[in-house]
Amino acid sequence: MSVPDELRSVYTRQGYGLVGTHSAVKTCHWVRKSLNTAGEEHCYKQRFYGVPCHRCLQMTPSLGHCTQSCVFCWRATPENLGVHWEQTSLMEGPIVEPEVIVQGCLEAHRRTLTGFGGNPRVPKQMLEEARNPVHAAISLEGEPALYTRLGDLVETFYDHGFKSVFIVTNGLLPEALSALGTEPSQLYVSACAPDEETYRRTCRPLVPDGWQRLMETLDLLPSFSCPTVLRHTLVPKLNMHDPEGYARLAERSGATYLEPKAAMSVGYARQRFGYEEMAWHRDIMIFAEALSEASGYSILDEQPASSIVLLSSLRKPKKLY
Repeated sequence: MSVPDELRSVYTRQGYGLVGTHSAVKTCHWVRKSLNTAGEEHCYKQRFYGVPCHRCLQMTPSLGHCTQSCVFCWRATPENLGVHWEQTSLMEGPIVEPEVIVQGCLEAHRRTLTGFGGNPRVPKQMLEEARNPVHAAISLEGEPALYTRLGDLVETFYDHGFKSVFIVTNGLLPEALSALGTEPSQLYVSACAPDEETYRRTCRPLVPDGWQRLMETLDLLPSFSCPTVLRHTLVPKLNMHDPEGYARLAERSGATYLEPKAAMSVGYARQRFGYEEMAWHRDIMIFAEALSEASGYSILDEQPASSIVLLSSLRKPKKLY
């Protein structure tokens, strides 16, 4: 289903490259940072998993569509814009083919990098590498599992020479995840509450049985052969409590990694919580230590610039490159 013109205008102003009726790509802050510092500064994905930051393409096949309206989400919602659209389904309109989406995302991604060609601080070889990404993060905005050909999209990225693909999902469509024909290189599930009551206040599901669906997804994770991650996006006084409850989610899912991370007051999230309500990295580290003690997962690494900590039952993270 196509998103309304008001929403498309918002995303265009925010630097998104729109692809077809329901997809988009955006060059993230860390790609730009990596290019401008000749690779000296990079994101947690490079630090933790070896993903070359400047060769990452961040995209979504489900622009403006999601099954949650999280307090900490930066995206524009109907309540923000005063217009209505059906957020929880992509089934009411034509679905764009995966090949068209990937080609469109590559073209849009390359257009956004054009300006770096005149920057003397950016090495020419590094820029050329950035123009030919090898990692796709299906995580930009919305819920990717609403795109009914998600597994085909992953496979199409591989067919275009991508070496790794991450999917980030809120876990409310376990039936879609179980039907993936091609697995990603790593599957993220946003598990941002230790109990159902906190979940409803924090993630504000748009479907009545959201918590139950999330639990079904956690039960599904052991069936994946790729590494799995529970991402905990945390806001003090909202969902940053009960590390024992989060530990129970880890035990239930058998996730390879846990990633507690501070939510940022950016975009439309600023209308819901302020900068002074954010967690600092030291707060996330204290929470991670409690989570480690409760879960048995060890703290392997941290990225203070992103206020994120990596925990795992492994001795060290699996490097993808």
